This record gives sequence, structure tokens and C-alpha cells, in this order.
Amino acid sequence: MKTTFAFGSVIFFAAAITSMVAVQTSIAATAQDSTAIRPFTVPIVPKAALDDLRRRIAATRWPEKETVSDASQGVQLATMQKLASYWGKDYDWRKCEAKLKALPNFITTIDGLDIHFIHVRSKNPNALPMIITHGWPGSVVEQLKIIDPLTDPVAHGGKAEDAFDVVIPSLPGYGFSGKPTTTGWDPIRIARAWLVLMKRLGYTRFVAQGGDWGNAITEQMALLGTPELIGIHTNMPATVPPDIDKAAFAGAPAPSGLSADEKHAYDQLAYFYKHGLGYANEMANRPQTLYGIGDSPVGMAAWMLDHDASSLALMSRVFDGKAEGLTRDDILDNVTLYWLTNTTVSSARLYWESKLAFFAPKGIAIPVAVSAFPDELYPAPRSWAEKAYPKLIHYNQLPKGGHFAAWEQPELLTQELRAAFKSLRSGEAKK
Repeated sequence: MKTTFAFGSVIFFAAAITSMVAVQTSIAATAQDSTAIRPFTVPIVPKAALDDLRRRIAATRWPEKETVSDASQGVQLATMQKLASYWGKDYDWRKCEAKLKALPNFITTIDGLDIHFIHVRSKNPNALPMIITHGWPGSVVEQLKIIDPLTDPVAHGGKAEDAFDVVIPSLPGYGFSGKPTTTGWDPIRIARAWLVLMKRLGYTRFVAQGGDWGNAITEQMALLGTPELIGIHTNMPATVPPDIDKAAFAGAPAPSGLSADEKHAYDQLAYFYKHGLGYANEMANRPQTLYGIGDSPVGMAAWMLDHDASSLALMSRVFDGKAEGLTRDDILDNVTLYWLTNTTVSSARLYWESKLAFFAPKGIAIPVAVSAFPDELYPAPRSWAEKAYPKLIHYNQLPKGGHFAAWEQPELLTQELRAAFKSLRSGEAKK
């Protein structure tokens, strides 16, 4: 695909991304085989693309205010108008662009698709390699805050022996990774690709971490039975017993005999099933229909903010000027990456591809660590985690935090990951 600069025409950054990746792929293909790890240069967004984004934000056709005083009808008008005002006038993408460009970015072709990833090696030669997978509506932006504390623990209150090598890939159809042109890129196929990636990087012993889709993929990596993967950590575990899940989905009263933690988890899960599944159902059934959301920056941002009630409440408070785990720039860095790479529809297709039950135990046989954040879709009780993961090596209930743990509570998640894998650090961690 060719990018043109003629007569001041608007340049779409997604075309520039495609062009750059194609050029890098073509150059590499002439000198290396398809398994090569190739440096990836994060593109500098053309000014015309940023100007076009601001123009579209300013041209938003606003609906009337919601007829209720809360968010029960969706993202409130006041929140989106504050977001749009800041995004269109004061937000600076160049700051996020610089952070991304400062990191070691790479791309490699796996199963015919270009996979982008950030790869930061610790200076500690015995660092434990870890692949971390984001979800929707996330991206590698979610994990930027935990890279330094994980790879350089001494500088962030840890010990040298806490060090990790960190690999953070962009899911297919997300960010700078390629967009699948055929069906079949479900969590199981992605899990296979991630195992190929870690072995291609030369790692013979590593761990994996994820939440949201990242959990689904990480669990599938464990189920594939590769001996190199020695343990996993999840901040959105799949632990719900079948009878509990059936009752919650039906909106039935909580079953009798539940402990306080189990009752709390049940109530949150039932609420999510009743009020929070709309976006997932639409993307699972008709992802291609999201043309309007992909064509409107404000529409896309609202779709992304409305992932779950607790996250929406937090982000609404942020745009009200309150100090939270996230900032306005944090939120808009992620949203803007989706916009500039034109990945609204391509990212949504993962819901269509997946046939997995998100919260059902999968029978993981390797060591598992669980961090239960209170504002997750449901905070998994220890009793459910112990049944779902026979080799549970770490479980902890955190005092604060929600669905986007690495992004919102990077210090807490960093501490969790250090503790989670401490027992697995014997021997040489990497090749």
C-alpha cells in the first residue's frame, strides 16, 4: 500500500503503518528467512493525521444528555464532552509516540502474520523471561509502566534476583501487529504463536502473564503442554464453578452455602452478565458492523471506555479531574493508538473468533499464580482458585485495582509478579 502526500490530502496513519511494515518485511525477506526477528521502527505519525483526528473530534454530533443521573444508560455525555475537549485541544500524542519509540520494538512473521512485540532484556543474566499479553480494549500501552520495575527491580524497590526479561506482543489485529485476512486467529492459535515467539527468541524456560484476552491466551499456552512454559500468572482467572456460572448467567438468586467472598464474586458476575455483556455480544456476533464506531473518534472512545462498570467509573472520575491510578493521557494514549492504526474492527474480530468460555476452569496442570483485584469483573475467591488450579502457587487479594491491573496499579502488579514466580526461579532462567 502506498502513502501519498499530494495537494494537502489527508494521510491516514493506518496506511502509513501498513506501508512501513510491508517495506520492513520486504527488505528482511530478501536477506533473511521468515523466522527472522526484525527491528521495528514505531512510525512518526504524519501531522496531517493528527490534524484530521482533531477535526473529527471537533465535528462530533452530540446527542442529548442521558435521562438518568448515573451511567446506567452508558457513558455519560459530560464525561465524553470533557474527554473530547481535552483530546481535541490539549492532548499530545507525540509524548506516547516518544515512549514507544524509546523501547526495543521488533516484528516477526508467525504462521503468515506479522507480530509486533516489545522486548526488554534485563541486565541480570539470570532474569526470568516472561511474556505478557494485553486484552481488549487494551494494547501494549497497558504494560508500559511495569517494564522498568520488572527488568530493573533494584531501581524500583526490589532485589536483583527479582529481575525479568519482558516480552510484550501486540495481539493480531491490534496496534502494530498485522491484521489477519483469513479466519482462525482465535486464542488457541495465538497461544501457539506466542510459544513460537518465545522459543524463537531463544528462551528455553519462561513464564506467562495476562488478563482479559491475555488470560485466555496464557491459559491456552499452559494447556498446550510445552515444557518450556513453567508457570503462569493471571489477574483475571477463569475459576467459576459450572453451577455458579449457570445461575449467575440466568440472573438467579445466589446459591445457598456461599462464603462471603463467593457471594461477593457471584453478585459481581451476575451484574456483569446482566448489564456488561452488550459490547462483547456485538463483537462476538457482528464485528464488521462497527463501521460507525471505527469512523468516529468520540464514538470509538466511548465504546472503549464502556468495558465494565468499575473501569468506566474510574475513567469518568479521571475526566472529572480526580487523581486515580490512570491519567487522562494514559487513557487517550491507548485510545489514540487504536484510532491511528485503524484497529477498531480488526481487534473486535477476536470476540467472533473465540469459542472459549471466559470464566470456566480449563484444567491447567502447571503452576498458576492468581492476583484478585477487587474491581475486576469478579474477584476470584481463593476457594474457587484452588479448585480451578490444582498447582496454585500464589494467591492474593489486593486492596485496590480493577480490570487493567498493569495500567492502573503497576506497583501492586509488579510486587505480585515478583512474589508469584519466586518459587520457580531455580536453575538457569534463560538460554
